[in-house]
Amino acid sequence: MASFVSIASMTRPSRPKRRRPHVGGGTPVWLFDLDNTLHHASHAIFPAINQAMTQYIIDALQVERDEANRLRTGYTQRYGAALLGLARHHPVDPHDFLKVVHTFPDLPAMLRAERGLARLIRALPGRKIVLTNAPEKYARAVLDELRIGRLFERVIAIEHMRDRRAWRAKPDPAMLRRAMRDAHVSLADAVLVEDTRSHLKNYRRLGIRTVWITGHLPAHHRAEGVPARLPGTGRPHYVDWSIRSLKSLRSGTRSGRLKRRHPCSRLTDLTRR
Repeated sequence: MASFVSIASMTRPSRPKRRRPHVGGGTPVWLFDLDNTLHHASHAIFPAINQAMTQYIIDALQVERDEANRLRTGYTQRYGAALLGLARHHPVDPHDFLKVVHTFPDLPAMLRAERGLARLIRALPGRKIVLTNAPEKYARAVLDELRIGRLFERVIAIEHMRDRRAWRAKPDPAMLRRAMRDAHVSLADAVLVEDTRSHLKNYRRLGIRTVWITGHLPAHHRAEGVPARLPGTGRPHYVDWSIRSLKSLRSGTRSGRLKRRHPCSRLTDLTRR
């Protein structure tokens, strides 16, 4: 099980030197989700965001709290992000919504992350990109507090997922294809590390490889509602790897705890130097 430490209490290491992105050649391109993947958002961040979203909906739409919660959860499940439903069906300013619900004066004290996080990320071969439904300012603030911002060549946040017609977010397939083209990433080289199963399921259909990280999730999310699994696999069929800790991305292949789901998957080989 992953161990977590308060970011505010950590001794901050020196910033790593920026690496030049490597393009092409079949090397892996790691697409890391942010919340509950690179840090333990369920500890304090998610409860605060959910509370702020509900209050924003109450104030903006003049509805009762139960209705605001219903809209927030319903839009998140339907569209992948509450913002998309609000922008589509209500007169809400998306930029103001994102700013209000993702602003935390005490962010360092709210963060929890795995020990040695920077070392774990740095050890992975290939390119690293953050792919998050959160706004860019919040994402970069979290990465800076975690001291891992310079390990990623870019942050693809929800503002960057928009097209000319509408706001988009994970798990929108067209958005991912466009984002990967812009980043010069082949879908065959992409490895999505993510806590949300619906995102993994949608994107596995595009041919990318999927890693489901569960160590940051509340226990009831890990134990309940797991979709049907292939006989004998022990994980959903659209998940290539299921891990509890990011350290497994390096140590799993050597220890044998993590095995390839599909004969054609190159993920095992790619995590070896």
